[in-house]
Amino acid sequence: MSGRHIMTAEEIRRATIRISHEIVEKQAGTTGLVLVGIQRRGVPLARRIASSIAENEGVDIPVGALDITFYRDDLSLIAQQPVVKGTDLPFDLNGTTVVLVDDVLYTGRTIRAAMDALVDFGRPQAIRLAVLVDRGHRELPIRADHVGKNVPTSREEVVRVHLDEIDGEEGVLIDRAIEPAATAAPVG
Repeated sequence: MSGRHIMTAEEIRRATIRISHEIVEKQAGTTGLVLVGIQRRGVPLARRIASSIAENEGVDIPVGALDITFYRDDLSLIAQQPVVKGTDLPFDLNGTTVVLVDDVLYTGRTIRAAMDALVDFGRPQAIRLAVLVDRGHRELPIRADHVGKNVPTSREEVVRVHLDEIDGEEGVLIDRAIEPAATAAPVG
C-alpha cells in the first residue's frame, strides 16, 4: 500500500467494535435492528459490526448487501458497462431500523443512492448510517450517525480503505489523486 497511513488494522478493529457498541446503545438494544453494507467494502464492515454485536450481546443481527450501481446520479459518467455486484437482503425491511454501512463518507451521493435503493425493497422505520471514515466535503445534507474516524482531507486527495476480505491487506491511507494525463494540444 502506498500513501500516508491514517488507520492501521488494529485501529480499524477498535473503530468497528466502538461503532457496534454505539449502534446498540442508540437502538436501546438489538430488537428490529438490521445492518446493510453498501457494496463493496461496506459489506465486510457490516459483517464485522454484526460479529461484534453477537459477541457482546449474544444476538445475531441480520446482515444484507446493497448494490447501488443503478441508483447513482453519475452512472453515465463512470462506465458504459457498469460492474454490478449484487443486492442480497434476506429479510423484510418493513418496520426495521436499518443501519447502512459504508467505508468512506465523502459527498453523500453514495448514501443518497443507497437510501433510494433501500426504499425499493421496503419501508424501514428508520435509516441510520455508520462509516469507517468521514472525510468531509459533503454536497448533500447527509451525516453519519456512527463514525470510525473523522479525517480532514482536500478534494485533491483520495481515501483508500483496504480490507482483508477484499484486498488481502488491512489499512486506510490517503493518496494524492492521480492527475489525468495531459492531452496533446490541437494542431493548427
